[in-house]
Amino acid sequence: MTSLKINNLFSVAGKTAVVSGGSRGIGYMIAQALVENGAKVYITSRKAAVCDAAAEELSKLGTCISMPSDLSSQEGRDAFVSQVKEKESSINILVNNAGAAWGAPFSDHPEHAYDKVMDINVKSMFFMSQAFLPLLESAATPENPSRIINIGSIDGLHVSQMPTVPYGVSKAAVHQMSKALSVKLGGKNITVNAIAPGPFESKMTEAWLAQDSLKSGIESTCPMRRIGYPSDMGGLAIFLCSRAGNYVNGAIIPLDGGVHIA
Repeated sequence: MTSLKINNLFSVAGKTAVVSGGSRGIGYMIAQALVENGAKVYITSRKAAVCDAAAEELSKLGTCISMPSDLSSQEGRDAFVSQVKEKESSINILVNNAGAAWGAPFSDHPEHAYDKVMDINVKSMFFMSQAFLPLLESAATPENPSRIINIGSIDGLHVSQMPTVPYGVSKAAVHQMSKALSVKLGGKNITVNAIAPGPFESKMTEAWLAQDSLKSGIESTCPMRRIGYPSDMGGLAIFLCSRAGNYVNGAIIPLDGGVHIA
């Protein structure tokens, strides 16, 4: 009889993970949950000092390695993947979290800003998944699939009131890409799912949440009357990466307290 005890169902101990944008915000929350529960985690972000400091802090809880990289360019992605391949012959988990947003009215939204958002949020995620496919395949088995978790947004599920149209478009693309890859890679014993967060504390939201009136407005639109906690994000990530999430594939999971339907 297969054990259904929590320690067996939800364990990620001994797994190896890569978390892009893992130095702060949602990426840091996911990296912390994985590290604290026994996974080896490589984090990357564009700013070396920030990435190194985050890895140093997380290393107090377990094993976390900093590999600063600029994932917005092919050269940066190639260099990062090569660094990981020098250390690992396989990985169990890829979390595509690195992203960008740009606020501007639709009437004069600059083209370079549109390109930046789409390149980092969609193009980079696609090619990161492609580049790490051999390492994910190497670790994958029917009993223990490898995982790709893409970080989308509820802005890809509803129309935000913020002046960030390309951001919402990019996150809707992330959700569709996750579904498409789940079909393509499921037969290789790799699950692909997307988390669609609502408001969480991050670099992207700090300007809004720093304003009491705007923060209270955001909280008032949430049926649960609050923004997300690190435990909310970490808990869902652990579920998707553990045996409990083995059969979850192609799901777009809102993590927003109900904001997208309110």
